[in-house]
Amino acid sequence: MAEHDRIPDVVADASGERLTRAATIGAGAPVLAFDVGGTDIKSALFDASGAAVGLRRTPTPVSAADPAGALIDRLAELADELREQHPQIVPEAVGLVVPGIVDDDRGVAVFSSNLGWRDAPLRDLAAERFGLPVAFGHDVRSASWAERVLGGARDYADAVVLIIGTGIAGALLIGGRPHTAGGYAGEIGHAPIGEWPCTCGARGCLEARASAGAISRRYTEATGVQVDGAREVIARAASGDGTAARIWDEALDALTLSIAQLTAVIAPQAVVIGGGLSRAGGALFDELRARLSDRLSFHRIPVLVPAELSGNAGILGSALRAREAVRR
Repeated sequence: MAEHDRIPDVVADASGERLTRAATIGAGAPVLAFDVGGTDIKSALFDASGAAVGLRRTPTPVSAADPAGALIDRLAELADELREQHPQIVPEAVGLVVPGIVDDDRGVAVFSSNLGWRDAPLRDLAAERFGLPVAFGHDVRSASWAERVLGGARDYADAVVLIIGTGIAGALLIGGRPHTAGGYAGEIGHAPIGEWPCTCGARGCLEARASAGAISRRYTEATGVQVDGAREVIARAASGDGTAARIWDEALDALTLSIAQLTAVIAPQAVVIGGGLSRAGGALFDELRARLSDRLSFHRIPVLVPAELSGNAGILGSALRAREAVRR
């Protein structure tokens, strides 16, 4: 590989996202990795040194008639482009991670409201198209695996990974491995802790009270003032805005209750928090630590740590899983 193709100490993809050398996956078989989201796809080749090559973000295709087929077609196009640009890297497996309800073991995308599929056999479709072993899984569970191997959860075999952004996504690591339960485990954002309505149709979901999206939306609904995300609400709370302080306090209480419940049931060693809200720093982490200590008694209170891999955890996890497919 040409020197200019390698990841330097810090590299930005086309959207400006950054991957550090420390976040590469280490030496091993070259692989092709995809992280599919509701609005965009991240794609990259990972060479034998573990460096990401050609990292880019492109729109996720939308097709009411054949959403799964349209996705596979687009992934094949992206793969062809990557291989043409970097012919010296010959991938030995493919990693593919997607959102929604995902049955990793069967290789089936059970349901995605945003992308429109039901019971789509994406692993088999991808394997047929690429002619390579395909590691298939859930985007947040794969991101949690990357945090386990490379990031904030690497010192903890039992951990919860919470990604708090527009919504709240979660994943459970038990005994050092992701706990999937047929794709239904880890829906922490939709665990009920109250009685308020949620857009999913349930009541009391954590996401509807404590996600960054909910915090900014609730402030705007209460005041009529448009804000630039949850961090502005937190800043307004710190400067004495009573409405912002109430909304932020309610979000912290909801997060505390959710983490306390997880602590009582599965006793994680750590809760790794990523997503946009994690950048609130001490306003989030210090408050959660204090509130957990106040709420719990004999329990093993988990360490609260920030995620380390930022928005690239999903594609790094996809590549790590692809490496496992090579070894099978």
